Amino acid sequence: MFFLTVTTVSIVALINLAASIDSQIPLAEDGTPRIPLLGFGTWNLNRSNASEAVSAAIQAGYRHIDGAAGYANQDVVGKGIADGLKKTGLNRSDIWVTSKLRNEHHSPAKVSEDLETTLSDFGLEHLDLYLMHWPVAKSNGKSYIEYLDTWYAMEKLLKAGKTRHIGVSNFSPAQLNDLIAHSDTKPAVHQFETHPYLQQREWLHWHQQHGIHVTAYSPLGNLNPAYDSLSPPLLVKTDAVQSIAEKRGCTPAQVILKWGISRGTSVIPKASKLNHIRENYRTIECEILDKDRAQINNLEKVYVKRFNNPSEMWGVPLYEGLEDS
Repeated sequence: MFFLTVTTVSIVALINLAASIDSQIPLAEDGTPRIPLLGFGTWNLNRSNASEAVSAAIQAGYRHIDGAAGYANQDVVGKGIADGLKKTGLNRSDIWVTSKLRNEHHSPAKVSEDLETTLSDFGLEHLDLYLMHWPVAKSNGKSYIEYLDTWYAMEKLLKAGKTRHIGVSNFSPAQLNDLIAHSDTKPAVHQFETHPYLQQREWLHWHQQHGIHVTAYSPLGNLNPAYDSLSPPLLVKTDAVQSIAEKRGCTPAQVILKWGISRGTSVIPKASKLNHIRENYRTIECEILDKDRAQINNLEKVYVKRFNNPSEMWGVPLYEGLEDS
């Protein structure tokens, strides 16, 4: 278990953070990344309609697109970005684009190559955020923990202006503390799985105290088809979420996303159907109360579940020191 003594985040601060999404205003102006809190995820977005989905997302109002080299769809996502910008009349500077370094390119010599390929796929000159997707390198079919030399190479890309920010994803407390202690650049963002079944409150508070923004992937929990949807029950089908949705005139997905935003995290739900893309964006219109958030918080008293854990498949330890480890 990972425990820290933390200062309680004020309700006013959380309300202000949640309110910033109403016009997709960037997160903050205190040195932390100016990242819109409602993003559009592209993991498992099928190549056959990825361009249309991303374009539709930008047209619907999303200003934060999350991708990764490992998703094998960045070229079609890039076409969607271009089409969305054209149809809305927006400029590149109006949107935030994130990508991630693949495990196979952790070698310092390959880090720059990976980013150049990503920029070419996206049709962009720079990223807003470049993440180390995992603290795991892969070479000759074998995976192993490696991140410091990779991070040093990423720092050079930051200085070269190829990306405005660099960050990490899926790090454990020990790994993140080690990286910060042995480098000149603190990660601007840490992206990891968090939702009502995996709230990670102490870990989230640690990031808030250290000025590292958190992006929540899989914010709808096991609604992602890649996950086991049988145990625990689908988040959107739980009595608590269904009841809150009915009372507040929101959809269950909107309730869960607004809960995530109210914690100060950015959320990146994926959708391929136009009605779901628009529905998720209308999270900005959904209002939930403190008692609703408390009810959702209680879901973790029944279930604590991480859905994305390839540690056994890769043969490496992941998430050590966190609440579900």
